[in-house]
Amino acid sequence: MLRIHFTDADLASTRMARAPDALWEVAASLHRFQTRAGRWAYAGWYRTTHARLREQRLDRIVREVLLPLFPRARYFPDFLTPDQSSCADEGLDAALDAIVSTPSGRVGRELALLHGYVRVPAWVRRLTGRQERRDLVAAIRSYHEVAVRPFADQIHARLEAGRSSSCRELLDGGVQGMLAGLGPGMRWQHPVLQVRYPVDRDLHLGGRGIRLVPSYFCWGSPVSLADPGLPPVLIYPLLHEPIAAAPASPLTALLGRTRTTVLRVAASGAGATTGEIARAVGISPSSVSKHTGVLRGAGLLISSRHGGNVLHTLTPAGASMLRTDT
Repeated sequence: MLRIHFTDADLASTRMARAPDALWEVAASLHRFQTRAGRWAYAGWYRTTHARLREQRLDRIVREVLLPLFPRARYFPDFLTPDQSSCADEGLDAALDAIVSTPSGRVGRELALLHGYVRVPAWVRRLTGRQERRDLVAAIRSYHEVAVRPFADQIHARLEAGRSSSCRELLDGGVQGMLAGLGPGMRWQHPVLQVRYPVDRDLHLGGRGIRLVPSYFCWGSPVSLADPGLPPVLIYPLLHEPIAAAPASPLTALLGRTRTTVLRVAASGAGATTGEIARAVGISPSSVSKHTGVLRGAGLLISSRHGGNVLHTLTPAGASMLRTDT
């Protein structure tokens, strides 16, 4: 269990990431190759990415370089997920530069700590050298281009749905309401956020607040940095639902595959915008508008304008149809 202790100053300084964190998504996606847990939620990604890595001859680099450094274990080095990765526009470049610039002493200490949890290849010790870290970040960048960037639209759509839900919790119950609604594996009991975690520890924020990062590839338990002196961050999984309906689904036979999928996307989080549905389903915004118009006319969706976006949410009838679909 991880217990995160908040003061009033911490509650005021708590913030949620407005975009995916590039290196945390790299780390979490590498963990997906190391377990079958949750494989159903990433089946399409897994098949496609596995094939692309082989085609571009990156499978060996992933197996021999990246997986040893990002093990699905109780620890992997903090310097591999620097705070610079939080920048929405230049997060990956800034984070990779930060990895190269990490003081050698810190790199050595964290690699020694990693060796205490898992067996690591002998070459890992050479990462205290800047040139070796430049080679490492080149490998990370290549992996990101194949395994993460091609799925950016899906990742953004899920994150926006999660943020929308958290924003509603924030409006209804303030920061404490948002913390209480972060999802399974986390429980808010003022002034402590209890998090399901592989080790027992306490994290006292001490007025620094915390950055909450919903993650597409994170599965199961949330993740935090091991060093309590670093800027506090909590990576937690977005809720996943199978989007595509099965071919034999009665709802698919009634509405068609695309409209059934639109309904399922609108059911995730607290609704979805036209753009989010377009990215998740793989159709144009104008096509989304046509399909949502039909579903709205059938009494299955409600559409409401929020600023420059139109938010689509299920009616009780739409939710009932999804629940009874077999």
